[in-house]
Amino acid sequence: MPSLSTARRAATAAGALLASAALLASGATAQAASAYSLLVYPDQSHSAVVSFVNTATTSVDMTMYELRDTSVVNALVAKQKAGVKVRVILDAQHTSVNGSAYSTLKAGGVGVTYSSAAYVYTHQKTVTVDAAKSLIQTGNLDSVYYANDRDYGVFDSDTADVAAIERVFAADYAKTAVTPGDGDNLVWSPTDSQSRLLALINGAQHSLDLEQLEFGDSALVDAIVAAEQRGVTVRVVGMNPSSYGTYFDQVTAAGGSVVTYSSSGGLYVHAKVIVADYGTPTAKVFAGSENFSDNSLNHNRELGLIISDSAVLNGIESTFTTDFAGGTPY
Repeated sequence: MPSLSTARRAATAAGALLASAALLASGATAQAASAYSLLVYPDQSHSAVVSFVNTATTSVDMTMYELRDTSVVNALVAKQKAGVKVRVILDAQHTSVNGSAYSTLKAGGVGVTYSSAAYVYTHQKTVTVDAAKSLIQTGNLDSVYYANDRDYGVFDSDTADVAAIERVFAADYAKTAVTPGDGDNLVWSPTDSQSRLLALINGAQHSLDLEQLEFGDSALVDAIVAAEQRGVTVRVVGMNPSSYGTYFDQVTAAGGSVVTYSSSGGLYVHAKVIVADYGTPTAKVFAGSENFSDNSLNHNRELGLIISDSAVLNGIESTFTTDFAGGTPY
């Protein structure tokens, strides 16, 4: 029978091993924590954006095509008055929508500017807090459309991504030329969005699920048709078949399935997402401001990202499936 001191030493050693195991487990959990999380609109409230702005302690940088949400505007002004450095870029082609926000922000001391004429539109929809975390959205902060618009937002705290977003923001705010870096996951217009989206589509081996407001870029549609011809299952949720019917015809002729929604009421598909090879180890999802159009891909300032995060993939695919089931077969 071991002595009491021996038993105590054994117990102490066992406790140390358990503590070490617990520490390793907690460290593994911390390391495994995702840099990404998803917002789904209109299922979730845009108050999440206000909450995000309210976390800022040093800075808020926003690039927004349309800003017509007084709660967001008031939160930005309040942060500026609390000593946080707030800067906002609004699209210069939409002063009728953005004018009120511009005036309120300016009066509140916020650094606000209209976008550079270097781009047809500054269609990007991004908020970055404390140069540490960005929210990349498919939709605008325009409360007029909140009730019915299907949109997504992805929080991104990947260090390389956020640094690249901040670098481009600084140049766009100053209206100086910049070649955007992609960080780890970013997709920029007018720099590389068409090539990045083509690579995503061309790399699909099993399935492509697409939810798109504008479905009118021939290069991307040709790539989708080519994917179908090599055996990829394609499903599309779109808008307004009278505008994009020619492209929908190409997809359905090659064996794909298309459903549409009407702008006359109900759900309005404003989203821009692609899910490739869902349910496989190589699954990826794109979400961003880029539509399937020449302006969006090649002439606007736009931002999206392509990631393989399981929670974001699952959330977008689940929502897509619901929308696909509820659409009108084309």
